[in-house]
Amino acid sequence: MTAPSRARDAHALPVATGPTPAPRRRAPRAGRRALAAGVALAATLGLAACAQDSGATTDVVGQGYVSGDGSVRTWDAGERGDVVTLTGTDYEGEPVDTSAWVGDVVVLNTWYAACAPCRAEAPDLVALANDRADDGVRVLGINTTDEAGAAQAFQRRFEVPYPSIDDRSGEVVAALSGTVPLQAVPSTVVLDREGRVAARVIGLAEGSTLTALVDDVLGEDEADG
Repeated sequence: MTAPSRARDAHALPVATGPTPAPRRRAPRAGRRALAAGVALAATLGLAACAQDSGATTDVVGQGYVSGDGSVRTWDAGERGDVVTLTGTDYEGEPVDTSAWVGDVVVLNTWYAACAPCRAEAPDLVALANDRADDGVRVLGINTTDEAGAAQAFQRRFEVPYPSIDDRSGEVVAALSGTVPLQAVPSTVVLDREGRVAARVIGLAEGSTLTALVDDVLGEDEADG
């Protein structure tokens, strides 16, 4: 190409005085889509923040609940299944066997120290254990995650009066797999005086809800009488 031709071509180029051409608007649209996807992902991760990495996210008995959504289910006395017996060792090295607690109402709670909902519900569980012991209510924690140091620090912080089974093997929580999603944390199960599952909460157990569930089971003896 000769020099004059190059000059004519240069003078023929349009001057960019108008709006940005359409092709240059594609990047912002893609950026907005990526941002929206990132926000959706963050929300999803937030909802599942306290579900264990290997845990199920839906109810294994087909109820369709998502782990940690606070769902409550109760069973009438005639609909309850077999007796649940849990055994293990607590963080002080003492043996735990719930078969020795038949005749009491037992509240089982899965937790681990870094779980925010577990920390939020701890004061209500502590109050339940302290205030209702004379009524025949026992509370038992189940921890599938923590070493003794982290678990005991949590217990000291909240002045937890009840034991927690060290269940890093997952054997104890597996015994509840027909009742709660595997490794859904926190989850709370109420056993009646015979040791059968009477109620469950998947997710943070509000204090008023927990008290009502326990009162209902305690009141069954009066209703039967």
